[in-house]
Amino acid sequence: MSHSPQPAQPIPNPGALRVLSIAPTSFFGDYGCHVRILEEARALKALGHEVTILTYFKGKDVSGFRTIRTGPTPWHGDYEVGSSRHKLAFDALLAIRLARVLARNRFDVIHGHLHEGALIGSIIARPWRIPVCFDYQGSLTSEMLDHGFLKHGTKALGLWKRVERLAERLPAQIFTSTINAADTLRSSMPYHTRIQSLPDGVNHEDFRPDVLTVNERGARRASFGLHPEDTVVVFLGLLAKHQGIGCLIEAAARLKAQGRNVKWLVMGYPGVGYWKNVAATYGVLDRIIFTDRIPYANAPKMLALGDIAIAPKLSQTEGSGKILNYMAMALPTVAFNTTAQTELLGHLGVYAPIGDIEQLAARIAELIDQPERRKALGQSARLRVIQQYSWERVGNVLETAYRNLTTCQQPYPLMMRSDSDTLH
Repeated sequence: MSHSPQPAQPIPNPGALRVLSIAPTSFFGDYGCHVRILEEARALKALGHEVTILTYFKGKDVSGFRTIRTGPTPWHGDYEVGSSRHKLAFDALLAIRLARVLARNRFDVIHGHLHEGALIGSIIARPWRIPVCFDYQGSLTSEMLDHGFLKHGTKALGLWKRVERLAERLPAQIFTSTINAADTLRSSMPYHTRIQSLPDGVNHEDFRPDVLTVNERGARRASFGLHPEDTVVVFLGLLAKHQGIGCLIEAAARLKAQGRNVKWLVMGYPGVGYWKNVAATYGVLDRIIFTDRIPYANAPKMLALGDIAIAPKLSQTEGSGKILNYMAMALPTVAFNTTAQTELLGHLGVYAPIGDIEQLAARIAELIDQPERRKALGQSARLRVIQQYSWERVGNVLETAYRNLTTCQQPYPLMMRSDSDTLH
């Protein structure tokens, strides 16, 4: 794919809805949750609805959508991906901007991404009586722990758990990226009647195994120093500890010690310099190619260079949308057996116990030795995503839910409260 995927042309819709998507991040940033935000907006636009995106100061605008940004904080013009102490200020600016936007515009539905988007939307939009949907992509406190922003057993963790519960309780509708997350929320909030699992989708026309010709694939592999006889394992995503990048590097070291001819194409950011140092420490910098950030539009052609995909995510609460991209590319996938990843791959995944480096390396070695199994798994995985995981499906689910909310007399759920749930 040599150009950015073009959003589908909207169909005439006399009952078009005005949707405000709150993205408490530096949208667009070529990774996980940003792809979900973008593709949901594209799916809704294809159905004829109008989507406005409210987001942080930084990020890349996406053509076809009105994007409203906050101003920067005066003391910090740049910031890290993920949890950061500066996010409190960014979210305060987002809340102020939201109030101004709502005072000057009319929206039928607010779609808040992540806990911050849902909480800000639910509180600020309440005077306007606009129903708020929460796009839940994992536990807020678990992510903060994964990023080292919080520590176990601290008062701060207790406070943020209360904030997390409040953000989950206020919205009228909750969409989760995994079935397990929906079940968990239902068990903790049995009074909340609108909790629905909504797994990610994939554009299988862009992500397809024949996106490169045989000659193009060979030339591109050669440009990265990859030889025809090399088995190439690909990773696409954030380079973060909870994504299992350290596990990937250790597995590479084990396979090198076994004399396996494996190369690794690691596509993502941030912290490339740090992970190169880690790879050098393990003696595998000659085996791992770190590409840094890969634009979303270029992802299919980069994934096409691989023979096997790897998903070593350690987080047990976050979704794993990259899995669907791997599957659409007909790449056999080795993954840690987290709930989010097994939900998508099913029996077609090749699994290792979470955090088990020896087994992770062993599963890759098995696929190297079984080219026919690799081909069969890849073909079946692609068929699975074509049949079950389209963004069109996601758009239809969102539209139905929005219609139900906008015709409902009570735009907010009836909430049972207790002293332990009160935010002090």
